[in-house]
Amino acid sequence: MNRICYLVFFFILFSTPLLAQTEEGNRLESIPDSVPSIIDSLYREDQFYVGLTFNLIGNKPESISQSGFSGGIHVGFTRDFPINKRRNIAIAAGLGWSLNSYSHNLFIGEDESGETIFRNLTRDIDYSTNRFTAQLIEAPLEFRWRTSTPETYKFWRIYTGLKLGYIYHFKSNFIQPENQVVQTDVPELDRFRMGATFTFGYNTFNFHIYYSLNSLFPDARLNEETIDISVFRVGLMFYIL
Repeated sequence: MNRICYLVFFFILFSTPLLAQTEEGNRLESIPDSVPSIIDSLYREDQFYVGLTFNLIGNKPESISQSGFSGGIHVGFTRDFPINKRRNIAIAAGLGWSLNSYSHNLFIGEDESGETIFRNLTRDIDYSTNRFTAQLIEAPLEFRWRTSTPETYKFWRIYTGLKLGYIYHFKSNFIQPENQVVQTDVPELDRFRMGATFTFGYNTFNFHIYYSLNSLFPDARLNEETIDISVFRVGLMFYIL
């Protein structure tokens, strides 16, 4: 009987610290559940963007037309500056890069004196490729409205503004059997670009429009007619927080 009492005594003596540790561990594990989540009331919608567009040429002479696929890719980053207490209205500025290609029948070459030649390619001229590409550094400036809150990253948005750009690389490429004409230096090209932008959508997928406000070749002429062509881009814009 005494042995049984001693065993019970030692069992209680050594099991008490273990129970205390278990209860303490349970209390420590339950502490994070009681800590309230922190809400960022001063959030910004700083975003990386990636855009894919179909490019159109507007205000072109009647003899000029597009053929084949003309597209563009656009990437960059914008810094968000909310201007109201709810932070759903903001101004944003950023920096980006853009690559655009245009397929058409406007030939760009040069004569023996180095003067630029602009000519429309008629159907009786055999050629496989006639396009120009432009690479730009761009600076978007946007006025933003959205339905965002500090707790959600999925919301409706309407962004509109201006996009300033500079064409740092231009290439006109004409290819026909046993002949190729490449022009990279075209004095008539206005390398400084300015366009109006409009973007609207929900969450990641957004419809995007860009319309240039100045002509690509303001001083160029085609058969005594001014080549006052502008650029219109339409496509999708993806925003990544």
